[in-house]
Amino acid sequence: MTAYQITEMMEGVVQRGTATVVKEVGKPIAGKTGTTNDEKDVWFVGFSPDLAVGVYMGYDKPRNLGRAATGGHVAAPIARDFLKLALADKPPTPFKVPAGIKLIRVDAKTGMRAGPGDGGNTILEAFKPGTAPPENYSVIGVADADGRAPQPQPSQSGGQQPDGGFFMRPGTGGLY
Repeated sequence: MTAYQITEMMEGVVQRGTATVVKEVGKPIAGKTGTTNDEKDVWFVGFSPDLAVGVYMGYDKPRNLGRAATGGHVAAPIARDFLKLALADKPPTPFKVPAGIKLIRVDAKTGMRAGPGDGGNTILEAFKPGTAPPENYSVIGVADADGRAPQPQPSQSGGQQPDGGFFMRPGTGGLY
């Protein structure tokens, strides 16, 4: 299940990340780009369910490849061209989802479960049993799904909380 989760994340690199040029292959591909400091080396390592490819570029005596040299701009297009040829006569084979994995649509920005009206910025993510985001959740200091404002909770000693019911204090960046 963990291997599938990583594979799905790496599919995201191809679908909406630094290796989107590889989408042109038109088949399920997962991969990762890389660029060293000072653009001295770049790479793309990727795979389909049946084939793996790695493209690494750099000089024998390390030096800068150029200001715009990144794995996504230099190495991934080479991998794309190879994969197009190598997989040309192969059907698009999806990665196998292992038993027990739950595929759930989430908001790409927040990682929270997408609601029925959410459309544009959602992605499908793989979760192991018991790790999926909840269907309903509330944020401290924000009204719940039914519009009820948060109420201060009494402390265990029966009195009010030390913050007097304020959920955010100055100087905390709004985290508390």
